[in-house]
Amino acid sequence: MTMFADRQDAGRRLATALLRFKDVHPVVLALPRGGVPVGFEIAERLAAPLDIILVRKIGAPGFEELAIGAIAEGTPIERVLEHDTIRELEIPQDYLERQIARQSQEIDRRRTVYRQNRAPTGVNGGTAIVVDDGIATGATMRAALRVVRRQAPRQLVMAVPVAAPQTLEVLRGEADEIVCLAAPEPFDAISLFYAEFHQLKDEEVTDLLARAAARRTPRGPARQP
Repeated sequence: MTMFADRQDAGRRLATALLRFKDVHPVVLALPRGGVPVGFEIAERLAAPLDIILVRKIGAPGFEELAIGAIAEGTPIERVLEHDTIRELEIPQDYLERQIARQSQEIDRRRTVYRQNRAPTGVNGGTAIVVDDGIATGATMRAALRVVRRQAPRQLVMAVPVAAPQTLEVLRGEADEIVCLAAPEPFDAISLFYAEFHQLKDEEVTDLLARAAARRTPRGPARQP
């Protein structure tokens, strides 16, 4: 069931649904890698800063695509674990700790590569819009929302083009508002709803973040072309 041509198309359509937030001067926070092209389009339309929330999924042994949890950057690191799944699969604690350490290293690497000495954009007292290209199990998004909530935004909005219906219900308690264009049933894989859904490279992420930063002064209005 193809719904979007690509992530840029999804971002432009999602931006239209978020236009009512433009006047409150939100910060757009995208989950790399796939959420960044979506967030870029939203930030452009809303004349908002674009930044990232560094989150990594913890996959099950032998089935990396099956999320048994996620971690997100922060002090301390935010952990979200799917305890029922962990118990059902009898996953040992030492496996979890090894995977958390491994994914923490990847978060550190991405922080260096993606931010390139730019300071994180603060959201204290403002509106934060947390964006991804879609949500299946919701573990990574839940971790991201909890990290942003720690920063005490006045309003926390989750925005995605497509998500599993049952996952949306679970996440409603994590955000003040959810904007989702489609919640189809059955829901298998996010990629099925896109005509083009390639695996982004680091260079694509850094290019989009640099382009977004270049058209803004710190915490100021968008530069005129």
